[in-house]
Amino acid sequence: MAEDAIALLNYVGWTEHQDLHVVGVSLGGMIAQELAANIPERIISLTLAVTKAGGWAWSNLTPWKGLVSLARLTFMKDPELKIPIILSMVFPQQWLDAKMDNDAKGRTNREFQTQDYRRRIEITRPQTFFGSVSQMAAAISHYVSPERLAFISKSIPKVLIITGDEDNLVNPNNSRHMKACMPEAELIEWERTGHGIHGQWKDRFNATLEHVFNEGRQRVHEGFTSN
Repeated sequence: MAEDAIALLNYVGWTEHQDLHVVGVSLGGMIAQELAANIPERIISLTLAVTKAGGWAWSNLTPWKGLVSLARLTFMKDPELKIPIILSMVFPQQWLDAKMDNDAKGRTNREFQTQDYRRRIEITRPQTFFGSVSQMAAAISHYVSPERLAFISKSIPKVLIITGDEDNLVNPNNSRHMKACMPEAELIEWERTGHGIHGQWKDRFNATLEHVFNEGRQRVHEGFTSN
């Protein structure tokens, strides 16, 4: 998939030196690692959200709650039965039950997310069983070595690793492992935050990305060179 991304970048002409801001969430973060390892010279900033580098067997296993939820979802077709499982898998229960910020209708986060997921399911082609299994296999088999992580870290002006402390799909320890292998990278851990970090805290997440982009540009302006 990283090779596909590189082919697309080449096709649209995004080939300049230090010209890209790469953001990868979950499986996208795994793809982003491979992308960064292959074309680090094109990247200004790299954000790795709720993801992992893989490696030892236990690190690639999904936490138990997420594993059970994924197994149930794989064989379930009714969207109205799937949505509550998805929400409980990617968001903390306390947050789901809380009122939305600045919502004129006074809805809880659970009510809003239920409506949003229902809309997304209606306009999205259903994933096939083979597609679901292939996606899980890709996540389980993913591996970027400590040496490659260190290379990425020193080759890109700004690297951010960000995770939540209540992630049911990717254990936060995976982010700490990446940080240990990437000394130049910044690690942020948000409390009471699940795997759906970018949906749970949209404004905060977007503001963080803007800060990362600006910091990457600033380091390039200051003459960043890889170590």
